[in-house]
Amino acid sequence: MQAFAEIVEFFHARCLRYARYMLGEEEDAEEAVQDTFVRVWDHIEQFRLDARFEPWLFRILANRCRTARERRRRREALVTTGELPAVAAEATEASRDLMEEVEAALEELPSEQREAFLLRHVEDLSYEDMAVITGVRLSALRMRVKRACDALRTRLQQER
Repeated sequence: MQAFAEIVEFFHARCLRYARYMLGEEEDAEEAVQDTFVRVWDHIEQFRLDARFEPWLFRILANRCRTARERRRRREALVTTGELPAVAAEATEASRDLMEEVEAALEELPSEQREAFLLRHVEDLSYEDMAVITGVRLSALRMRVKRACDALRTRLQQER
């Protein structure tokens, strides 16, 4: 039990950051992370000891985020909320504006590109780990990251 608590403590902040960027809403992100750790606890016996833990954890989290996005998409098809993700209170006005631009640009990316970009450039995972997480070939992941970077660069340059 203590070992699992240490795992949660070590990975929680990174998982929450990833989920926030994938889902855009704090409550959805927290729910996805909590559900991820419950699933890890329930299925820890399925973890292969010869594999790396981090990709296995992020694969579960990525699946939970995909499920949450789809659930939200169906819900929003019925009701539009118009809420924006929260921005840190201590941020300056300029950094708040930039953060909103980046979040909006990320939101416009196709989900496969957003996922690949976040895993590579925010979570700093290797392409090999990303392949384990997503089940996608390395060449396709590299292309998704490149396209995401190109789209973000174009979008952010248009805003300036």
